[in-house]
Amino acid sequence: MHIDILTLFPSMFSGPFDESIIKRALERGLLSVSIHNLRDYTHDRHRTVDDSPYGGGAGMLLKPEPIFEAVESLKEEPPSAEDSPWVILLTPQGRLLSQLVAQELVAKPRLLLVCGHYEGVDERVREYLVDDEISIGDYVLSGGEIAAMAVVDVVARLIPGVLGSEEANNEESHVWGGLEYPQYTRPQVYRGWEVPSVLTSGNHADIAKWRREQALERTAKRRPDLLANIQSPKTLKRQ
Repeated sequence: MHIDILTLFPSMFSGPFDESIIKRALERGLLSVSIHNLRDYTHDRHRTVDDSPYGGGAGMLLKPEPIFEAVESLKEEPPSAEDSPWVILLTPQGRLLSQLVAQELVAKPRLLLVCGHYEGVDERVREYLVDDEISIGDYVLSGGEIAAMAVVDVVARLIPGVLGSEEANNEESHVWGGLEYPQYTRPQVYRGWEVPSVLTSGNHADIAKWRREQALERTAKRRPDLLANIQSPKTLKRQ
């Protein structure tokens, strides 16, 4: 999979993409990411990307010209002009990023993430250029860069081979609709708090049942809104 990111602040991505799972995915060729500076698609000496909104109001809007030119240019660039990217605007007005949305996106060979900034973008970008609009939550960020990082991370984890175990993806919170069950590791007793005996019993059927019950109980307590859409996970037992 290839992901292009169009941004005013390219250097913001160097840290997050140079560590952990994303770094390994890039090194192994399972994912490629290209960062593009929106100002490179301007034509005035000040490299202007924003202007005041018609009708008045606080703040500035991103102009349509550099965004249209950037997206249209990137559609013709490698890795493959045949694989036209799915263009996503990161905006608080978009549909909420979820595991189901991530599963949609990972099925596409190429994504192009447009990072909004200031008070947003000219409405013609939404109407005539982008294919999708995504938000990572009901709050306001300074720009779309952090949202783009979240999208890349969520999607990358679903690319086959990126995680050490495909089983891990099946059991994560939200993958099956609810939250993940409690987990423990050594020592068996710490400060008097003991690991539930069922997990050390060796009875895999009992462990699977306990995990299912705990996952449902935790979901009901912490995120009851998820219960209506809950699915039966493929497995709640670690092999």
